[in-house]
Amino acid sequence: MNAYDVVIREFKPRLYQETIFNSCVKKNTLVVLPTGLGKTNVFLMLAVHRLNLYPKSKVVLLGPTKPLVDQYIEVFRNQTNIKEEDMAVFTGKVAPEKRKELWANARLVFSTPQGFENDLITSRISLKEVSLIGFDEAHRATKNYSYVWIAKRYSEESRFFKIIGMTASPGSDLDKIKEVCDNLFIEDIEIRTDEDPDVKPYIRGINLSWVYIELPENFAKAKGFLEKSYKSKIDKIKEKGFLQGRTASDLSKRDILGLQAELRQELTGGNKQFEVMQAISLAAEAIKIEHAIELLETQDVFALKNYFDKLYKESVHTSIKASKNLFLDPFFRSAKHLVEMIYENGEKHPKLEKIKELVGKLKKEKPESKILVFTQYRDSVSRIAEELKDIAKVREFYGQAKKNGKGLSQKEQKEILSLFSGMEFDVLVSTSVAEEGLDIPMVDYVIFYEPVPSAIRHIQRRGRTGRHDSGKVFILVTKNTRDERYRWSAHHKEKRMYRVLDGLKKSLFRLNLGGNSMPEKQDSKTLQDYGSQKAEESENRGHEIKIIVDNREKGSQVIKELLSMPNVVLNLATLEVGDFILSDEVCIEFKTKGDFVDSLIDKRVFEQAKSLRAGYSSPVIMVQGTEDLFSLRNINHNAIRGFISSLCIDFRIPVIFTGTPKETASYIYLIAKREQVERKRSISLHQKKPKSLWEIQEYIVSSIPWIGPALSKPLLAQFGTIRELANAEIDDLIKLENIGPEKAKSIFDVLNSKYKTDIGKEKEKKQ
Repeated sequence: MNAYDVVIREFKPRLYQETIFNSCVKKNTLVVLPTGLGKTNVFLMLAVHRLNLYPKSKVVLLGPTKPLVDQYIEVFRNQTNIKEEDMAVFTGKVAPEKRKELWANARLVFSTPQGFENDLITSRISLKEVSLIGFDEAHRATKNYSYVWIAKRYSEESRFFKIIGMTASPGSDLDKIKEVCDNLFIEDIEIRTDEDPDVKPYIRGINLSWVYIELPENFAKAKGFLEKSYKSKIDKIKEKGFLQGRTASDLSKRDILGLQAELRQELTGGNKQFEVMQAISLAAEAIKIEHAIELLETQDVFALKNYFDKLYKESVHTSIKASKNLFLDPFFRSAKHLVEMIYENGEKHPKLEKIKELVGKLKKEKPESKILVFTQYRDSVSRIAEELKDIAKVREFYGQAKKNGKGLSQKEQKEILSLFSGMEFDVLVSTSVAEEGLDIPMVDYVIFYEPVPSAIRHIQRRGRTGRHDSGKVFILVTKNTRDERYRWSAHHKEKRMYRVLDGLKKSLFRLNLGGNSMPEKQDSKTLQDYGSQKAEESENRGHEIKIIVDNREKGSQVIKELLSMPNVVLNLATLEVGDFILSDEVCIEFKTKGDFVDSLIDKRVFEQAKSLRAGYSSPVIMVQGTEDLFSLRNINHNAIRGFISSLCIDFRIPVIFTGTPKETASYIYLIAKREQVERKRSISLHQKKPKSLWEIQEYIVSSIPWIGPALSKPLLAQFGTIRELANAEIDDLIKLENIGPEKAKSIFDVLNSKYKTDIGKEKEKKQ
């Protein structure tokens, strides 16, 4: 990595960007800026500043999706003189060892947070020399999202600590905004709206129209039946002693979900009263009815009919009690019958006619226009696209997850957006996937098929137009339904968001005036504390605590807690047995309490116990959770005690119960330290050496990276011998299920490349 002066080119900062940049230079700043007003360019200015201030340092920009990451690097390619070889993109498609190599040479890294977090966990990268991290879509920095741990790790490691968070809308909840600010070590907030004087000259304007629609008579009748069914469930819940003082009309879906969570907590706490269990079932029924009403009011009978069909299948073919009970309810059955009649008669929700009329009118006014239609549900995407196909060129747009056979890979998403940008079609009908995280081309019109109650989502949808030219937004609202409630909910939340942000900004300003800005990363210590710390450092110096962790645990909070402990080095691998290997004799099988009880019921834990005992002389089962173990499932208490006794006595495997990830990590650390430091035991990926010939063959093949135990058996079955496997071509390897082109090439390279150590490579360079 060669240091040189970084300069900005072909970009003249706007006044508000310069003002925000000056704040970011002084303090860790949360930048709240409407979509299209250049948040990335503010980051670019700050990145250039930090790279010139600390020439040997690195800068990182994190974004939640690969398309966003690709978008960032294009901005830097076009607007700075940073060399291509000094920039790197980290995504899941880049092999871990390649990312390590890229990190060593890069000055600027763009990455998705999950992959970046994994590289930190496995010590492939260090944040010591990082002078700036940008967190795009910073409102995600709550709870266990990867941003939170990365920021914490950065605050502990970096010599040049600086953070910038960027978002169009952090939400309206004061506690959540505070949580984001705390998690990202924010010291200042820079907010701009379309109305601010330094922003107004650059706003092309968004004309927002609310399009009101009447609910047809038959729809209203079906809704009436569903509301009566819903009210009957709420009344029965009240009879059980819950929701006192509340009526069905003033309860939201969130209220019912909250009640359900409280009741489940009662149940796991040991309260198995019949009233509690009945109330849980009734709440589940109420939630299903509530969802049905939402589909009827805001979507179409097509979506509702599909939902009813799904519930009916559940009632017949599964043991889901709530679904079974619904079809015993006369009001619910009447609603279902009426909806089927409406559907068979070809009656549609008037929104479908209205959206067809609206798109036709817009295309007539501006034939070359691009239109983006948002809707909540995939069923509605198909229905709307079908309605519009006669008057416009339409494409459907979904997320990656396959639901009912519908789903798009990132590559397919990118291709569709490229075609949209090139005017190969003019109307894109999308689920919420197009709200953030994708490089959506500029559109002339945005249509909401329904209002959304979230201020964040409303702002993101609206921000897809009016970036470089004036835009129009149309929001369809069914009168006297939740559509109207959602309209005003988003409106008030957005107003509240700006009030909250303004109040927080003033609070931070007062703190800074009082000299109470973000606390130093190292708290001041007394002489006694310092002496204790030095003694501990001296005791542990030179003793790395190595822990091999199963790949499936890489997102676990336990791993993050382990990494905060002295001298821990983690190695992620595919483990056939257990989740944490602490030495050649100790392996831990980790479970949550719920999973533990399930594995007792289906006897899975005993198969795992056999494997643990066969592979390790001192295996451990560790169970984490605060729930009451005996209330999680309907199983006799003594049966659970008997199962645990069998594990401890028959299998000679101790079962350790922990409450939190921190407590779990503390046990793992102490056992690993005892094994490796005190008892001087070694640690390796494989368990006890195999004895039979076929076990030895599997052992050898499974040790090859990208193969592991799961693929070793089918590979040997396919090729017969290790020699034949070693001679296989890439095309031969691809034929096997679960081996793609990249994995096949990696395996081929390991088996066929000439052996060269790092020392050998250095010698070659010198020659």
